[in-house]
Amino acid sequence: MTLRLYIAKVMIHCHGLTEDESKHLLHLYLRQQLDVVRWNLANQDEVVACTSVKSNEVLIFDIGYISSKPVEVLRTRRSLSVLGSEVYKGLCDIAFTATDDSRLIASDTHGIVNIWDRRKSVLPCLELITGSCSTLNTIQPHVENQTIFGASKDGNIYMWDLRGGRTAAAFQCHNEAGHPPLISLKLATMLEKIGSLKAQSDIVPKEIHSIDLDPSCPYQLAFHLDDGWSGVLDIYNLRVTHVHCPPPAWLNGASISADLLYLRKPSWLPTSSIYAVGSSSDSGIHILDFYPDTSSPSHVDYKEDLQSLSKMNYQRKQNIFVPLSEGVTTCASHPLNGTIVAGTKHSSLLVVSQPRQSF
Repeated sequence: MTLRLYIAKVMIHCHGLTEDESKHLLHLYLRQQLDVVRWNLANQDEVVACTSVKSNEVLIFDIGYISSKPVEVLRTRRSLSVLGSEVYKGLCDIAFTATDDSRLIASDTHGIVNIWDRRKSVLPCLELITGSCSTLNTIQPHVENQTIFGASKDGNIYMWDLRGGRTAAAFQCHNEAGHPPLISLKLATMLEKIGSLKAQSDIVPKEIHSIDLDPSCPYQLAFHLDDGWSGVLDIYNLRVTHVHCPPPAWLNGASISADLLYLRKPSWLPTSSIYAVGSSSDSGIHILDFYPDTSSPSHVDYKEDLQSLSKMNYQRKQNIFVPLSEGVTTCASHPLNGTIVAGTKHSSLLVVSQPRQSF
């Protein structure tokens, strides 16, 4: 995999510079922090914003109307502690299904996935529980919208199956307190099964920042951890197939305490199982080849000496690091051409693209 990359930079709020508001197509000022924004996949006139750990509300806007007031506000249900006080629940991630514009999903800081049917109520019609109060940082509906994956701050990956068993029955029964996952996986335990990795590293539970399904291979669920490790979970066979372990941040003198303030959000490119990840220790992004066979340099069964027998294959299959001017916290890729937009710790947008080649 040989890439030539062009990099452009767009300043938003950095070093005293201000944005040119005359260039805004629409500016809605909400007077509150927004940590997650999602398009409604089934109705792209809508955009959803939710205030992460500082709010239990999902605000829904119809951008066809120029108004700072949402057309709808969804809320989580109130929960009481054993002492009778209200348990605070903020929202961490939100998702729509691709086929039903009335169904919205959000994970919260109390280990619950809330599912709303907007046709019925502003309160969740269903709560999927984990059995833990650990924050669910990230959620990912499967492409068929029949299963939901979630990943937690204490290093677990959960799967709820909406087609059968107790979880599916929950759509017809709202009397239960919550509905448990079909599968719960401790990621550290799965990583310990990789002999070569266990021999080199002290594997302990780590916070999972993000999970994402590979658009070109739907059984590959990528994960990214707080220490900068990334990998792939095969959701059919329930085993870790790929791992990328960059040097720890302290080795390069990076501030670990400052980096903990950010949840890094990588992104799959639309084809070829390429994963773009902001570095935890350097200013730049890792472009990782997570192709679903042993030719991938990140595959746990990769044999470098065998791959080097084919010089062409060896040059094509490699991970690369793209140095940038600022530390990256989040990546998003264009769904057609794979152009990467990277958000940085200093409020910049960096655009990274590969030049088109004609044949």
